[in-house]
Amino acid sequence: MIVMKFGGSSVANAERIRHVASIIKAYADRKPVVVLSAMGDTTDYLLEAAELALSGVVDISNVENLHRTTAKELNISVDNFEKLLDELKFLLTGISMLHELTKRTRDYLVSFGERLAVRMMSAYLAINGTPAKFYDAWDIGFISDSNFMAAELSEEVWDTIPAHLNSYAYGKDKEIPIITGFIAKDKKGYITTLGRGGSDLTATMIGAAMNAEEVQTWKDVDGILTADPRTVKNARTVSEVTYDEAAELAYFGAQVLHPRSMNPCRVKGTPVRVKNSYNIDFPGSVILAKRSGERPPVTAITSKKDIVLIDLVSTRMIGQSGFLAHVFNQFLKWEISIDVIATSEVSVSLTINTDKSLDELKADLERYASVDIKRGKSIVTVICDVTRSSEILQTAFSELAKEKVNVQMISQGASKVNISFIVDDSESNIVVKALHDAYFGE
Repeated sequence: MIVMKFGGSSVANAERIRHVASIIKAYADRKPVVVLSAMGDTTDYLLEAAELALSGVVDISNVENLHRTTAKELNISVDNFEKLLDELKFLLTGISMLHELTKRTRDYLVSFGERLAVRMMSAYLAINGTPAKFYDAWDIGFISDSNFMAAELSEEVWDTIPAHLNSYAYGKDKEIPIITGFIAKDKKGYITTLGRGGSDLTATMIGAAMNAEEVQTWKDVDGILTADPRTVKNARTVSEVTYDEAAELAYFGAQVLHPRSMNPCRVKGTPVRVKNSYNIDFPGSVILAKRSGERPPVTAITSKKDIVLIDLVSTRMIGQSGFLAHVFNQFLKWEISIDVIATSEVSVSLTINTDKSLDELKADLERYASVDIKRGKSIVTVICDVTRSSEILQTAFSELAKEKVNVQMISQGASKVNISFIVDDSESNIVVKALHDAYFGE
């Protein structure tokens, strides 16, 4: 068994649905389980409809037109999602009457995107000779907590998912399961959404729980690349990365699976393969617990712009205990996440990627330290073998000196797979290109 996940852009219109259906059919002998996101802009359309409903207007025309037009182009009946459209209208009418949109209602609202998508795909596969059956995620055992908009899956899904899918895995059911990504239900029966990386999490949870051969996530590039191809034209595909390397790439800006979505596969050691839906035969990149071959000095380079750099110097006695605890407590208070950090006994440099509550945070930090806030910074991260850090840093600083770029902060991750540099936004692309040429050749 394999699990195949397709994002919203992969099923954005009739042409893309036909193409994805052809991919599913090509893999039919490997017993695929398919996970889908909502079609194209559907989620945005649903949220726009909610805003209109809050002002008293019920209008689902954008959602309805997209799905009716697509169904007509695919020559499939709309009967299998007619009830959903009526249900959506009913929900929006309730929102318009109450003039209220709670987190719970919002999750219910956005779930219609994925639910419509799986009905569309299963119907198209069925009329073209590939037996398929749609499932809302809770139909196959997806149970979550009640943290609406960012729910976490219950531990029992490790048992409930196999209980529902074993009959397919062992050949009793012949229809390919087409399953909604991103959504679940709590124990009270309310629909929840799984937050960032939610559709990927659906796929990896199914793959891990079912001991799948691999989880495939299909994108529009040939896998994980050595750099962003929009910045580095000659970026190449990385054949293998570890879970740790993939997590660091995702944290620092690369379009890889969200780190939380990889946790189920990390637990079971299930491989995750990133493939290109426009280049089906290309093997793509595989994410593993451990590389099968020799580890290269540098795997990839990524960057994240619009970062805020905060420099703190203690105004209290040198070496006073609790300084770092006081600092971190202020970030906790204002719910601000720290990306990169470097410390000494009396000073801390760190980065954040938000302006939220920054003035209030600064006021609190100034009780313990002098505070210097600098905007317009970038984090350039080298995913690498840190046991060879001297060699890697020698090359990096040699190239940066040639480009007359001064690094404002440097940090080595605790996972021992990344080294990060802080530079100005205006220098970010220059640094990425220079380092890529140095490590991978022009």
